[in-house]
Amino acid sequence: MNGIDLNNLIAGLLAVTWQSVVMMIVGGVLIYLAIAKEYEPVLLLPIGIGCIIANLPLSAMINPAENGMLYVLKKAGIDNELFPLLIFIGVGAMMDFKPLLAQPIFALMGAAGQFGIFGTLILAILLGFPMNEAASIGIIGAIDGPTSIYVAGKLAPHMLGVISVVAYSYMSLVPIIQPPIMRLLTTREERMTKMAYSPRPVSKLALVLFPIIVTIAVGILVPQAAPLIASLMLGNLLKESGVVERLTRASENEIINISTLFLGLVVGSTMTAASFLKLDTLKILILGLFAFGLDTTAGIMFGKLLYVLSGKKINPLIGAAGISAFPMAGRLVQKVAHEEDFSNFVLMHAMGANTAGQLGSVIAGGVLLTLVIPLVGG
Repeated sequence: MNGIDLNNLIAGLLAVTWQSVVMMIVGGVLIYLAIAKEYEPVLLLPIGIGCIIANLPLSAMINPAENGMLYVLKKAGIDNELFPLLIFIGVGAMMDFKPLLAQPIFALMGAAGQFGIFGTLILAILLGFPMNEAASIGIIGAIDGPTSIYVAGKLAPHMLGVISVVAYSYMSLVPIIQPPIMRLLTTREERMTKMAYSPRPVSKLALVLFPIIVTIAVGILVPQAAPLIASLMLGNLLKESGVVERLTRASENEIINISTLFLGLVVGSTMTAASFLKLDTLKILILGLFAFGLDTTAGIMFGKLLYVLSGKKINPLIGAAGISAFPMAGRLVQKVAHEEDFSNFVLMHAMGANTAGQLGSVIAGGVLLTLVIPLVGG
């Protein structure tokens, strides 16, 4: 071993701290959850790897002076929000708005499902977080990883790692967190409510015009949400047009997969000891869980209101699908309804609320940016 190698070895060993070791263990835990428990493995696995890389002593991959790979990816895909937008194109290409267009009333459930965002924002401010950080914490309530990353990246980049991990962790825990709330807030009679599905037909013209109209309307009313909504609707328009199958397949597969991989690595690379090992991290975990619970509660309570107003014809469980965890939340509603009555099929209704929740979370994120950026001088 020559002198230069020995010096490098000594420098590397001296750079190791207990904090960096703890963060590498955190990265290992994320990898374990991704592989052993299959909790959002597509993102938690690269996040875990990125976290370990970021906390290696003297890591060249995050070094700006050496144009390290993760540093370059961060500048190219996070600082200008490219990766979340590319992911939204893929999500849009996988979405089907027919159930929502056939039964527009479920758009109201998508709106109710965003209540946790603003309730958590207020609570975070009361706990002492500045406005930009409180808004970034509140958006965890969207239960939508790309939206959380997009908003946090603009308002509180220093919190990007913890916000992203918390958002995706709670997304993966939807099947664990939501059912107890759903059962607590509804009676067996309500959960057994059957809903006939004989929707009015939705023409291809309506399906093509919908993403265009939504993009224009949201872009005018909530300009800060325009990049997210335009990306989502672009992906959906590719699908519904029926004339660009190669672009649709690429959006659903290669584009979203590569963007998700790079996004996960970059998010993990922001999880350094200095930014993660704080008391605020525990507060964010608790506030994120509160936001999730409040979203689900608000959606179900609105569903119970519609249950009464409709003469007991609307199953209030549908309200739980008003969050943005698409399509997991919609399928979970069907599962809970099935447990009470195997002949009860509410999936299409739930998917209508779920797609509305996806749109609602994007709009809510834009509203936060519109309100907060002028206040913090962004």
